[in-house]
Amino acid sequence: MNLTQEDWIAQLEADENAVILDVRTEDECDEGIIPNAINIDIHKGQGFISELEELDKSKNYYVYCRSGARSAKACEIMNELGFDNAYNLLGGMLDWDGEVVAP
Repeated sequence: MNLTQEDWIAQLEADENAVILDVRTEDECDEGIIPNAINIDIHKGQGFISELEELDKSKNYYVYCRSGARSAKACEIMNELGFDNAYNLLGGMLDWDGEVVAP
């Protein structure tokens, strides 16, 4: 499900079962991440799938990348793997005006 930045933040802040997932490359993450995000690079292919399968499917995942394209794909993959709640941040880090921290 695609959410605007405002909706993504509002839903995230109200969600006690939330996990923030950054699907960018390590180099991109080195430029800064959304606080408390975990990084699983979608470009790892099967490695990405394997790491996703280790996650708790009962959690709600707030997924982002640089522009929103890779995270949308990640949400699709997560849905196929049985994750019920994966939320894509529209516009990704390019449009993000919230807090950014060093990984």
